[in-house]
Amino acid sequence: MPRDSPLRRVVVGTAGHIDHGKTTLVEALTGIDCDRWQEEKSRGITIDLGFAHLIEEDVQLGFVDVPGHERFVHNALAGLGGIDLMILVVAADEGIKPQTREHLAICSLLRISAGLVALTKIDLVDDDLLELAELELAEELQKTPFAEVPILRVSSRTGEGLPELRSALLVQARSLGHEQQRVERPTRLPIDRAFHLRGLGVLTTGTLASGQLRQQDTLTLLPGNREARVRSIQVHGEERSEACAGERTSAQLTGVTLADVHRGMQLTTPDSFAVSRSLLARIELLPEAPAAIAGLQEVRFHLYSSEILGRIRAVDPSPLEPGQTGIVEIRLRRPVVAVYGDRFILRRPSPQVTIGGGEVLDPYWRRRGGADLRDALSAFAGDRETVALFWIGAAGEGGLGTRDLARRFGENSNVVEKVLAALQASQKLVEVEAGQGHGRRWLLPRFYEAVEVRAKRVLREYFARQRLSKGMPKAEAVRAMFPGRAKRLGGHYLEWLAARKMLVVQGDRINLPGRGDELTQEESQLSRSILTALESGGLTPPAPTEICRQLGAKKQIFDGVLRFLHERRKVVRLPAGLFIAASTLDRLANDLQATGWQSFGVGQFKERFALTRKWAIPLLEHLDATGLTQRVGSERKINRR
Repeated sequence: MPRDSPLRRVVVGTAGHIDHGKTTLVEALTGIDCDRWQEEKSRGITIDLGFAHLIEEDVQLGFVDVPGHERFVHNALAGLGGIDLMILVVAADEGIKPQTREHLAICSLLRISAGLVALTKIDLVDDDLLELAELELAEELQKTPFAEVPILRVSSRTGEGLPELRSALLVQARSLGHEQQRVERPTRLPIDRAFHLRGLGVLTTGTLASGQLRQQDTLTLLPGNREARVRSIQVHGEERSEACAGERTSAQLTGVTLADVHRGMQLTTPDSFAVSRSLLARIELLPEAPAAIAGLQEVRFHLYSSEILGRIRAVDPSPLEPGQTGIVEIRLRRPVVAVYGDRFILRRPSPQVTIGGGEVLDPYWRRRGGADLRDALSAFAGDRETVALFWIGAAGEGGLGTRDLARRFGENSNVVEKVLAALQASQKLVEVEAGQGHGRRWLLPRFYEAVEVRAKRVLREYFARQRLSKGMPKAEAVRAMFPGRAKRLGGHYLEWLAARKMLVVQGDRINLPGRGDELTQEESQLSRSILTALESGGLTPPAPTEICRQLGAKKQIFDGVLRFLHERRKVVRLPAGLFIAASTLDRLANDLQATGWQSFGVGQFKERFALTRKWAIPLLEHLDATGLTQRVGSERKINRR
């Protein structure tokens, strides 16, 4: 179908106990046998997911038939995670069974938005038993979000009730109104099957959760971050140039091998999703959950087609009891692709039983405590604007980019931009250009106050230690004022502080406005004494520590004055940490020019100026650095002025 097709695309999932007729019912509705394995046909039970489709008028129904045996609930979850509409199948001759309740609970926890009940095998019971089965079902449904769904009597063998069931499915499908929103999101195809066909290569199937899939698209396979290109697409066995959200889709891939692809991975729009092992979530424990959540507890985490072992911990120190709703941290053994609002199921690893489920609040959660945790929980109780503000605040002074926020929400950047623009208009956010490849970032206004306070403190402390410094080195100031990720916005913050006259940027130095650096009378006398000692020593002056000792000066004051002289170029620091008077170097330059040498070796230099190697090598390196000499092999060439 073309992209602008008026078809409403809905994925229907079966649910119910083993041998209640789910697969037979789907075949009666569509003419397609979902049991594709020989083992399934020989044993008469569904083991893995099966697929079928039906197009009626303006509705395209894609069926996911799930196994009903308790041993294969993990396979059922791989299919139920992506459905829009549930058919709960209950055999009239058996009524509600354990997997009926578990599948119904799973669909409730996944917040499946529509559903109906097919009461099957009505040809095997009399009217009294049929009525009793309906009453039992109605009572069971009252405990769930599906209390008002229709219960339809059906016989797949005789065909009785099938037209009414088909009609009810269409009514339910047309009532769903979120399709366009899903199509406009980035592409996300959770893979529930991957296999290899001779001559075709790697093929994957899944329910397209969001976006569109087109031939020749280059997508990212997550986890693993591998690049894969879509060579061809099939929807319900029909060759297509593209598939849309809500369709059962098969994609032939190039660029990957079968070893690279497995159930639980997702094909995604590049740079639109990321993986995580740490989540914050709101969960609901089933009333029949075997135990409360207290401390760390092992779980199986099911999201779309993925199944990952992990541990959960209630954020509240008191235990989360069966039947209660609460906030938990989830730590997974392997990474998962998750976004804000994703629904998931939790099962106990052994014995395997569904204990609850919920929704992802923060897909990249970092453990917090105290006020930070309270702020987080308050934010996640609000709307998307509140959540965006929390994430930006949690990112700190380095800010958060639009793309980062879009990944968390599972949205396109232009959608998130509208939310951010509204927050900016209400002065809750500031947008800045980070530069150096970091793009635009969003900040909370209060970050500027924190930066201002820190900048003042850093400069005050620096000049208290270095009173005579010409200015704080810019690189050192940036490291101290903008730690961590704030460094990426260092240039922006410096401009802002300078505009507010909080500091002055002077080349590679930063100063406080109006700050003086004049020497006191005592310091002036000390500076003259230091220069005299260095100049008297000629090309081999005493070390600063020796001069300090000879003058009887306090080390802190001496070091400050020496630095003062160095910054004003009256003293030069040579390689190897040696200090020499600038006037002495000027005389050395004049003497070299007067020698008449075109070039010279180290030995000549040492002999001519009576130097040891300790001083000769640093002096030559200085002459090279200033351009007076140029090293050529083992000799130096004099550059004439």
